Amino acid sequence: MVQFERARLDASFFALSDGTRRGVLEQLGRADASITDLAERFHMTLTGMRKHVGVLEEAGLVCTAKVGRVRTCRLGPRQLAEEIAWLERRRRHWTPRFDQLDDVLEELTRKDTVDERKQ
Repeated sequence: MVQFERARLDASFFALSDGTRRGVLEQLGRADASITDLAERFHMTLTGMRKHVGVLEEAGLVCTAKVGRVRTCRLGPRQLAEEIAWLERRRRHWTPRFDQLDDVLEELTRKDTVDERKQ
């Protein structure tokens, strides 16, 4: 189970790591589109867009259906709930540490200001 979850997270974050793929997801959030339409919109070759869509499809974020010669893309059934939960756990872990670091930096800044006034 843990291995499966890691593989899904890896696939999702890999898919989301590319700006073009994030843009494709945003576009498909507005309306379904053919690979040709997406390629034109992102100024890419059909082969390049097929590869991006393939990565998104492998992660479960996009589904495609071929009707005749046109392959239409739409958002996939997967929500990003697992990814959001993973990020939230990391946020809860790091936020207190960053808050402590802010406190240390504020104290150092105060000390520098006091030292400068003494000179």
